[in-house]
Amino acid sequence: MADPMGMVYGALNAIFNPLLAMDPNPTNPALTVLIIAFIVSLITTIANKYLVDQDEMNAIQERNKAYQKELRDAQKRGDGKKMAELQAKQADMMKDQSAMMSNQFKPMLVTFVPIILIFFWMRSSAISSMVVTLPSTVYWITLTPFWHALGGFIYGGKATIPFGIGWLLWYMICTFGMSQILRKFLGFKQGF
Repeated sequence: MADPMGMVYGALNAIFNPLLAMDPNPTNPALTVLIIAFIVSLITTIANKYLVDQDEMNAIQERNKAYQKELRDAQKRGDGKKMAELQAKQADMMKDQSAMMSNQFKPMLVTFVPIILIFFWMRSSAISSMVVTLPSTVYWITLTPFWHALGGFIYGGKATIPFGIGWLLWYMICTFGMSQILRKFLGFKQGF
């Protein structure tokens, strides 16, 4: 009987090992993680673009903002009649929120399994021992000392390389930047 996970890892090795081999520093493949972050960001952004009705999402968000503003104004004025009227609309607002949540969930259904498989591959490959040394400003802005302390608390141990981060935090930094660029490029009206 064939091992399905072995076949998946074999396919991922065939796809990503050439990237590792082309990396200028294959023992510390920061460029490979950047490329993988770009690929994953592209997949998730395209899935969001085509599986989520962006106009409907924006309309729901605008209605919600207007409702919240009306509610705050009515509370400030102490207008009981207006507040009762707005509370009656609250069920409709909850339906809108539910529709928005289910709409945002669609791309996750498509992208979750491939992304998890890529993460497992990264964790079991040469990437898992990667350390990126950040400039001190970036190190502090990304709250890296906090993440190191949290990781040390959860897993034991501590960071040994000053201003160094592992593959996962480097991946998250790259993905955040790539996602924002791709969302602008693909014409999303709003950020996250």
